[in-house]
Amino acid sequence: MPTGTSTDPAPLIGVVLAGGLSTRMGRDKALLRWQGKPLLEHQMAVLEAAGVREVKISGDRPDYHGVVDAVPQAGPVGGIAGVAAACVDGELLIVPVDMPRLQPALLRRLGEAQSTAGCVRFAGHVLPMRLRLDVCCRDLLNALLASSDKHARSLRSLQEHVGIHEIDLSAEEATQLIDCNTEQTWREVNA
Repeated sequence: MPTGTSTDPAPLIGVVLAGGLSTRMGRDKALLRWQGKPLLEHQMAVLEAAGVREVKISGDRPDYHGVVDAVPQAGPVGGIAGVAAACVDGELLIVPVDMPRLQPALLRRLGEAQSTAGCVRFAGHVLPMRLRLDVCCRDLLNALLASSDKHARSLRSLQEHVGIHEIDLSAEEATQLIDCNTEQTWREVNA
């Protein structure tokens, strides 16, 4: 879906990946309480504070107008493809639901980084990321989802295909990128 004329600035759209099964956690990560509210709402607020135009939720989350994955259980690429089908062309600022320490200032760095690459991410981390959503990206998402090779449907594969620009992180900034996939990690982050 084109954004209009070529002189229009590309919209920055926030995406929270919240469609996973939370198998390693044993309960729905999106609904874990962080600073008095569900993680999902916390991540939405972080994206808004980082300057996104709108926030889309990836996953079957009717209470949050979630976008159902394009292909069920296809991982984050399936979630991104579903959101992409519901968005105009622009820049997607994508965060996982289970990264509670993430701060708006760090996300702004992703959103404001100058790059011709299709993906901007922090060195050594696949998420969060900024992804240029255009016709080529949409075609690639569809091709990855059609693949029977699970590795081909990974975020790394998507990023490699669109081209990657990495931003360096300080050790202190890297502590914001801890994802909470297990109860143990969740307890450590809350300690």
